[in-house]
Amino acid sequence: MSLDPKCRLLLLSSSHTPATAYLEHARRYLRGLLGGKVRRVLFIPYARVDGDYAGYLARTRPAFKAAGCELAGIHDCAAPAQAIAEAEALAVGGGNTFLLLHELYTRGLLRRLRQRIVHGVPYVGWSAGTNLACSTIRTTNDMPVIWPRRCQALALVPFQINPHYIDAHPPAHTGETRAERLTEFTLLNPHTPVVGLREGSALQVEDGRIRLLGRKSARIFCGGRAWNVAPRESLQFLLEQAA
Repeated sequence: MSLDPKCRLLLLSSSHTPATAYLEHARRYLRGLLGGKVRRVLFIPYARVDGDYAGYLARTRPAFKAAGCELAGIHDCAAPAQAIAEAEALAVGGGNTFLLLHELYTRGLLRRLRQRIVHGVPYVGWSAGTNLACSTIRTTNDMPVIWPRRCQALALVPFQINPHYIDAHPPAHTGETRAERLTEFTLLNPHTPVVGLREGSALQVEDGRIRLLGRKSARIFCGGRAWNVAPRESLQFLLEQAA
């Protein structure tokens, strides 16, 4: 799998950071991707487990308004597939990744989403929405509260992402750490890198290039090895690994 050069992606680890409002830390990134270019963004809230899509939309709107964009919910559209076909940009919020993928398969929208994005429609995802950009959702942190038809997702990037990545090993905790679980994944899938994306960080994908946004390093897992990459360092090796 290769990265389509038309893809314009903003993949956020989290919806907020400590002492910031919802998506406040991402406002400058949103302006960079959408500001002055997009008037209306279609929001997909299907990862929300309690089904309060209206509340989710209201909470998300201010960050996009700050970028000069109106946010419309797909749940308010009479014809969701047509709404995707006409969208200037797409945003998929966090929640439960299994539920998100289940809903997209059930509604027959996953393939339509991918078609629009690989033809250059900007895509913003956070948490579950970031997991969705990968080939599969196998590196999500979520519990499988519901089983989607399959675990294959949008396949927009040729590597996996683990949002909300932490290095922590709590005292007296005898189970596997996040790092150990992701290492296990790469031991069984040696040709599939995983990017551990720390809170407040994001990946920007544009013009066939990948850039790490934010002040924190990302943790890369590949073939049983792991190392940190700082925001100033290149991530293009992820494309070479996939090739």
